[in-house]
Amino acid sequence: MRIIEAKDYQDMSRKAAHILAAQVTLKPESVLGLATGSTPIGTYDCLAEWCKSGDLDFSKAATVNLDEYRGLDHDNDQSYYYFMNKHLYSRINIDPSRTHVPDGTQPDPAKESRRYEELIRSLGGVDIQLLGIGHDGHIGFNEPNSFFDGDTHCVDLTEMTIEANKRFFASADEVPRQAYTMGIGTIMRARKLLMIISGEDKADITAAALCGEVTPQVPASIIQFHPDVTVIADPAALSKVKR
Repeated sequence: MRIIEAKDYQDMSRKAAHILAAQVTLKPESVLGLATGSTPIGTYDCLAEWCKSGDLDFSKAATVNLDEYRGLDHDNDQSYYYFMNKHLYSRINIDPSRTHVPDGTQPDPAKESRRYEELIRSLGGVDIQLLGIGHDGHIGFNEPNSFFDGDTHCVDLTEMTIEANKRFFASADEVPRQAYTMGIGTIMRARKLLMIISGEDKADITAAALCGEVTPQVPASIIQFHPDVTVIADPAALSKVKR
């Protein structure tokens, strides 16, 4: 595992964007695994800026997103498809048909889970997967559990996750209670992992995930077993990591 300490959020965002940009430059047909949430927005801003200036070309790339709320369609402004289109897809020269997010409107969890796994395999697998980390250690929507979930599946969101995400909705009651998410196995099959972390509020879980016991109670801790991981975090997030 390679841990890079960034100066601040902006520096973290630029460093992560450089890694993703290098991936696309060296392999234009790359399959990028992407994430939502507030943490990657700065990274997406950098990628969009470099694409606009002509320094980066996404025309042959494909993307697959980690997760999507169950029950929300693409037009819902709280769906993760909407988020990705707003912050990245509409700002770069990527073919919309090559941008993929789980289908939140699919009522059959088993069917959608199989479809998404088959889609990822049909693309040749994920070249690099961008990850954040939740306050409870979740990656994607893989919540603390007694075991590591394998493939894409439907998950019941914990109260901590609902509480953390309610700021995006009118009230906590409007936050979906379920989501489709890549499983831990799906994530770990990516050829490279890139995790970005920012803020003092993530210091405890960052230390647990990067330096603690590998346990499904801290889902992100599994990345310790991946052969190619880069973590970029600001000083506040790394303040409790012993190096």
